[in-house]
Amino acid sequence: MSISAAYITPGEGREPNHHTPEISRRARGIEVWAALRSLGREGLAELIDRTCGHAQRFAAELRAAGHTVLNDVVINQVLVSFGPPERTVAIVRRLQEDGVCWCGSTEWQGQTAMRISVSSWATTDRDVDLSLQAIAGAAGQYRAALISTSPCRSGAAKR
Repeated sequence: MSISAAYITPGEGREPNHHTPEISRRARGIEVWAALRSLGREGLAELIDRTCGHAQRFAAELRAAGHTVLNDVVINQVLVSFGPPERTVAIVRRLQEDGVCWCGSTEWQGQTAMRISVSSWATTDRDVDLSLQAIAGAAGQYRAALISTSPCRSGAAKR
């Protein structure tokens, strides 16, 4: 009883979802029914349009900042690479430590990426602003750390 995906990173301890049939339960349609019941067809369509719009904004602004968006953003998922796998993973780690937003790392078509999933009904334009700032900050911190440890910076290469 287990599932796996590149974006599901197992912990070091016992993973409860590997020991229960809950992940495979057949009543998964209840969430859709509840959303339709509370929001109605038009409300649910607006929610989907809004989350997709947020994802497209993430992609556009990250692309404009010089990062590589790996996927066509047609729904609410954005996969962005910051270059070599170790750089992308380090930026994801810094972002998670910051706590402003949570994005995981994944692998897609052989490339390591940050996975941005805009799936909350509560996500606002302000949340996207803050998240983009946090991502830029994490990327900037990585760049600054590289520069400060560069041999040319430390004087070792100035002989």
